[in-house]
Amino acid sequence: MRLYGSRIPAIAKDIIAELAAQELIEVSAENVEEVEEDAKSVLNEYLRTERRMTDEAKEIAQERGLDYAAHGKIKRQIAEKRRFGLYEEAVGYIANQLIELLLHTPHVDEIFAEDSDLRRAVAPVLRRHMSAGDGIEAEVRKRVKNLNEGTREWEIRYQQELERLKSLQNLTD
Repeated sequence: MRLYGSRIPAIAKDIIAELAAQELIEVSAENVEEVEEDAKSVLNEYLRTERRMTDEAKEIAQERGLDYAAHGKIKRQIAEKRRFGLYEEAVGYIANQLIELLLHTPHVDEIFAEDSDLRRAVAPVLRRHMSAGDGIEAEVRKRVKNLNEGTREWEIRYQQELERLKSLQNLTD
């Protein structure tokens, strides 16, 4: 599962709508956009932190003379050390961050549920949006399979194909 920046506005909107529809939170009409913006900030911060850890892992792998494949293991070690949820743990981590936001933002009028109930409502929305990209990633890998993974050429081509397919998907959404 992966969080894509292009999906963040839709994720934030769906999460707040789901929580309100289940009557787990109450947000006045004039504050809905503010709460969605707050949720977007949590999701964007997750992406920024993940990217920083990826860069840090690549630097460590390069310093140690390790190949590209080692950077994933190093990244996981960094994440564990910082108690940051990656991959399959990402949904729970992000859900917890969003719950903290809801508890502290002045834009939510009332919370009618326990943390566990909020988590049960938020997690499926996150999973749905984050797993939607799994097919895209598989398709991108198929399209760049003729290149050696970890090379600069592979990285550039991978990003180009990923952006192209995501933009095509956004046109159909």
